[in-house]
Amino acid sequence: MQPLTAHWRKALARRRRQLMQAAGDGAILVLPAAPERIRSRDTHYPYRQDSDFWYLTGCDEPDAVLVLVPGRKHGEAILFCRERDPEREGWDGPRLGPDGAVDVLGMDDAYPVSDIDEILPGLLEGRRRVHYHLGRDADFDLKLIGWINRVRAQARQGAQPPQEFLELGHLLDEMRLFKSADEIALMQRAADISVEAHRAAMRAARAGIHEYELQAELECVFRRHGAQPAYASIVGAGANGCVLHYRANTAKARAGELVLVDAGAEYRGYAADITRSFPVDGRFNRQQRALHDLVCRAQAAALAQARPGVPYEAGHDAAVATLAEGLLSLGLLQGSLEAVLANGDYKRFYRHKTGHWLGLDVHDVGEYRLDGASRLLEPGMVFTIEPGLYIPPDDAAVAPKWRGIGIRIEDDVLITRDGHRVLTGALERSADEVEALMAK
Repeated sequence: MQPLTAHWRKALARRRRQLMQAAGDGAILVLPAAPERIRSRDTHYPYRQDSDFWYLTGCDEPDAVLVLVPGRKHGEAILFCRERDPEREGWDGPRLGPDGAVDVLGMDDAYPVSDIDEILPGLLEGRRRVHYHLGRDADFDLKLIGWINRVRAQARQGAQPPQEFLELGHLLDEMRLFKSADEIALMQRAADISVEAHRAAMRAARAGIHEYELQAELECVFRRHGAQPAYASIVGAGANGCVLHYRANTAKARAGELVLVDAGAEYRGYAADITRSFPVDGRFNRQQRALHDLVCRAQAAALAQARPGVPYEAGHDAAVATLAEGLLSLGLLQGSLEAVLANGDYKRFYRHKTGHWLGLDVHDVGEYRLDGASRLLEPGMVFTIEPGLYIPPDDAAVAPKWRGIGIRIEDDVLITRDGHRVLTGALERSADEVEALMAK
């Protein structure tokens, strides 16, 4: 692990203090690190830290537990982690150890994780509320319940066990929804890397190329800049672009087809998320351009709603109205605009919402509705705007010239005090811009 700068140590400490203040006196907050996952036999999947744990610690090691104890005189932020072990470190790389957790991460105190059975029940004793992600890690759930039961067993001797379990996400999700200037800078870097990667894929496209070859172009750029895929890259040629979560990436792109690429970089934990649809041989045909232009108009309509005080759902509603009107004018839907919107006929070709929160998770935490109503946008929120159209290849109700066209256009948007900023706005979007880039 690279040592944290003093600036980031202070930022992490501020987050922990803010969370403890929200939890209040009498609380204890328990967050385990993400476990390692077996890929096959004795090999593991690449390790990715739990986003909440990373947000509060900056620690990327497994086998660790963060415990926050508001008001504890001997230190409020405690990390249980692996001890230093020269033999294991020779195989797996260096570890922080408890001393490093204090010196590098700025924890108030740290203990070997092997001692957690003896120490954590004493930290739970006298606390009224436990804030924890119950149900996320079944094995750790059982451990935590066991520690609490040990405190309960001492009740006759005067021990005071916690009386409540509270979902940690109610506090932490709201914190993570609003990005700081430091977080926005990392997200902008992830966006910039992703823009370069998408351009590389567009420039490499040609008839006969495999989807996985375009994926390789994208992910080469990610890795070259110290980033990694924020999620499994989607590269769908032709009718594969109509599959929303297409993952195979094995087909060969044929002349005249569109390629839909949905891919984003993760940089220091923060995700970008971009989708572009482009012609494999550099030129849109008439039907492809008509649908692409329509999706661009829908995205512009949603983007016009991206400003403080506007309901989050207003962007989706604006995109749907634009798409429905365009589908009617192209003859792909019949009836009145009011009827198509009311009965949901447009969902034949547009099945998903127009965006999602973005941050440490590509589908980031945060409520979309409060008290039954769409929440209002506020500065510091980051989300995607990604309308699309997908004409199934086997839809006999539409003319053959439209079938098998899948288009999505997605960008990452930050709400600012006076409007918005498109973090991924540098990437070519319109049909003319895409054709000009590919012509180079």
